[in-house]
Amino acid sequence: MTDPVRRVVILGGGTAGWMTAAALAKALERTGTTITLVESEEIGTVGVGEATIPTIHWFNSLVGLDEARFMADTGATWKLGIEFRGWQGEGSAYFHPFGTYGAPGDATMAPQRLTRAWLAGDTAPIEDFSLTTRIARRRAFAKPVGDLRSPLSTLGYAFHFDAMRYARHLRTLAERRGVVRHEGKVAQVERDGDTGHVQALVTDRGDRIAGDLFVDCSGLRGLLIEQAMQAGYDDWSHWLPCDAAWAVPSAAETEPTPYTQAIAQEAGWRWRIPLQHRVGNGYVFSTRFQDIEAARGLLIERMAAPPLAEPRLIRFTPGRRRRAWVGNVVAIGLSSGFLEPLESTSIHLIQSGIGKLLSLFPRRDADPLLAEQYNRLTAREVEEVRDFVILHYHLTQGRAEPLWRHCQAMPIPDTLRYKIDQFRRSARIMLTPDELFRDASWFAVMHGQGVRAADYTPLLDTMSDADNLRQLEAVRRMIGDAAARVPPLPSGRA
Repeated sequence: MTDPVRRVVILGGGTAGWMTAAALAKALERTGTTITLVESEEIGTVGVGEATIPTIHWFNSLVGLDEARFMADTGATWKLGIEFRGWQGEGSAYFHPFGTYGAPGDATMAPQRLTRAWLAGDTAPIEDFSLTTRIARRRAFAKPVGDLRSPLSTLGYAFHFDAMRYARHLRTLAERRGVVRHEGKVAQVERDGDTGHVQALVTDRGDRIAGDLFVDCSGLRGLLIEQAMQAGYDDWSHWLPCDAAWAVPSAAETEPTPYTQAIAQEAGWRWRIPLQHRVGNGYVFSTRFQDIEAARGLLIERMAAPPLAEPRLIRFTPGRRRRAWVGNVVAIGLSSGFLEPLESTSIHLIQSGIGKLLSLFPRRDADPLLAEQYNRLTAREVEEVRDFVILHYHLTQGRAEPLWRHCQAMPIPDTLRYKIDQFRRSARIMLTPDELFRDASWFAVMHGQGVRAADYTPLLDTMSDADNLRQLEAVRRMIGDAAARVPPLPSGRA
């Protein structure tokens, strides 16, 4: 048994760095381990405003955030899901809710019941059977309740917030717990000649910060994981052709919108993220199919309000590091890879990386078996999220622009093809227990992207078509009544 890790060094601040610092400071506060974070004010961050998914509650609870204080400090608003506009042609729209379909306790069977009804000729809209969607459309909000008999137990929610403010909020929390911040750029990475492990970072100010474990939160550069440890990178551009984004804020809206919007465009899609103090706007696009300046012009032209600043260009290569943990270096956040924020997964992947690091926290020798397990779990999770994002692009109909024709015709991963085929045959969504997106999410996006099942589970054949329709109508009324009782959000804030 070797010595424990006594010195953790985090390279990079921003969302990933300060999330890691806050979580490690909480988890290691009684171990005597020191945590040092190195960042430079001269190096910008990618964060332009984050839309999250409900797993954010796990992290906020882990580090002990007070929800009301967190929302005030970060300009946060409630988020009930994502509206996809134009993905099936101009004028089309569908909603991916954070919550389940159907009656309380019926999340798995509800898609089967609806499929059977549609095959029998019923035309009830899918949104009628999601309380989360009904509330979101009314610009209302309610939190889920613990009573599993209540329709409100089917709800789910997350947040929109300002990523830079979130980092500052977490920095305050982390520094109270002893995290020490060093200002400076890394000028040199010292490594052990025998093991190859990183021993210290030397800054442009001459500071030498030694450590036993290094967490690379340096963003897309991957300063430690790639430039020093040469982890390698799997480029997924053949499945995800978008490689750039423009981002710009506009004035806050007066009528709060409790959901993110993802709006399909000629060569990609625009996001719209409403915060308390502003709206975050962006355009994710492919430079293969649209000129950079033309994309900038499109974003500004189609925004609902004028920009409050000059748009900022972000360049990226979609994909992941082949190894997110090498030696005594663990990459978390953009340093471990990049998936575009179509389903708001960037914060989740940061916190998931932190969770795995805590579960596999090493001793000073950094046992390679721990790194192997971390890399195996990380690869599987990121690939599952990748497939969910590809699903939107590949199944888009009603758009004939070159980007969309390319995506419709491209080969897709076998893992995604299997899920689509299973759903088309029998409305079944075959998931492993630890997959991030569950039945309701796949059902919402499959249906929204035009996939229709040809059959349903024979377990429902114990009732007649008529009885199935009567049961669904009762659920529909229950959801409508529950939605009508939820008060709308007050004007001017969410």
